[in-house]
Amino acid sequence: MQARKGSDKGPYVVGLTGGIASGKSAVAAEFAALGIPVIDADHLSREVVAPGSELLTLIAAHFGNDILQTDGSLDRATLRQRIFADATARTWLEQLLHPVIRQRIRAKIAASTARWLIVMVPLLLEGEGYDVVQRVLVVDAPPAVQRARAQARDGTDAATLAAIMARQLPRAQRLARADDVIDNSGPQAALTPRVAELAARYEELAHEWHQTS
Repeated sequence: MQARKGSDKGPYVVGLTGGIASGKSAVAAEFAALGIPVIDADHLSREVVAPGSELLTLIAAHFGNDILQTDGSLDRATLRQRIFADATARTWLEQLLHPVIRQRIRAKIAASTARWLIVMVPLLLEGEGYDVVQRVLVVDAPPAVQRARAQARDGTDAATLAAIMARQLPRAQRLARADDVIDNSGPQAALTPRVAELAARYEELAHEWHQTS
């Protein structure tokens, strides 16, 4: 990864997305291992609701203190079950959090000196305000694989998992809007050569993009 030279356009931004438990984090880790900066919207979503934060105070006031753990941090599993059972509650939370997260993403992009970088956003294609992305990379896995991984990872119950998947674009639509796709239905070791191939391609695209006025 080289720093930018002679360009004030900012980094070329690749948006990384995919359905729940498709393997986005594993793919992001592969890019990071190559020295590519990764901005993770999920990580930022945790930062903005850290104990003592204004947003966490507002969330607790809205949903009740039972969505807090004993150490004062957000009980994300409980909140997730609550909002996916209540569309109005989900909309309220998204309107509170998403603008703040997008603002932080933009700030991190603006502060970066990299030629290109990855922004990982689970609802990149479902949401708005991500016009900073020049290219979309979708991590794909069959729904049955997603469900098995999600349940093994954090014990997500079937009803909550179904609600989360329904909130996301159907697989066919997500794939149709992708510029690039990584098939992550197999072993994680298979990701390494595919990510290396894409990283080389993105380096070329970023170089070309920075040469244009």
